[in-house]
Amino acid sequence: MGDKNINFIVDEVRPSDSPFIEKIWYTQSGQAGDFTSLAASHSEIVVTRCEGITTVSVRGPETKATPASIPADGEFLGIIFKLGTFMPTLLPKNIMDRRDAYLSVASHESFWLDSSVWEIPNFDNADTFVERLVREGLLAHDPVVGAVLQGQPQAFSPRALQYRFVRATGLSYKVIQQIERAKWAATLLENGKSILDTVHETGYFDQAHLTNSLKRFIGQTPAQIAPVSQPA
Repeated sequence: MGDKNINFIVDEVRPSDSPFIEKIWYTQSGQAGDFTSLAASHSEIVVTRCEGITTVSVRGPETKATPASIPADGEFLGIIFKLGTFMPTLLPKNIMDRRDAYLSVASHESFWLDSSVWEIPNFDNADTFVERLVREGLLAHDPVVGAVLQGQPQAFSPRALQYRFVRATGLSYKVIQQIERAKWAATLLENGKSILDTVHETGYFDQAHLTNSLKRFIGQTPAQIAPVSQPA
């Protein structure tokens, strides 16, 4: 959910000074509808309020685009973690691809976590909520993930790096690269870059390679993403 979908309109998005948070988003829905949930490398916590029912879920990464739906008159808050940030008791690999973990809700404003009652976060205090998770040892961050993504050499064997990547993100380094490249290509196409120029700039082998990647991770072909006036 969140800004992971080009058809899912988010009302508010803000960055965070927290080294554990990528961004925080909030939106409301009017009518019910269907959309495509895009592939995503990051995990997140989502609070949903709909028809008097509140749910708190932890979502892992998504390795492909999938159909999804949104209820009418809903209210949604998302806290997207930075890559490498994870909950040790809910490892990303165990909750990936829409196998969300739902936490027990104690009331409209609180939920259970680690045998304690926690206040449900909102758009303004999400940073404080995450800080408390870190203090209580319920949220961790593996700095190796960010270092490798930035191209910094590491004194670990490939097998050790792979283990740490999968534990912290649920994904391999290669899959993260594939997802992020597809998102980059989709952004270029949306901004008017030609399909062939997008192939060249993002390093795909050819247009077929780009098409297959976007269909898998974004759920659309290059021609569907590009402006209507652009030739295929």
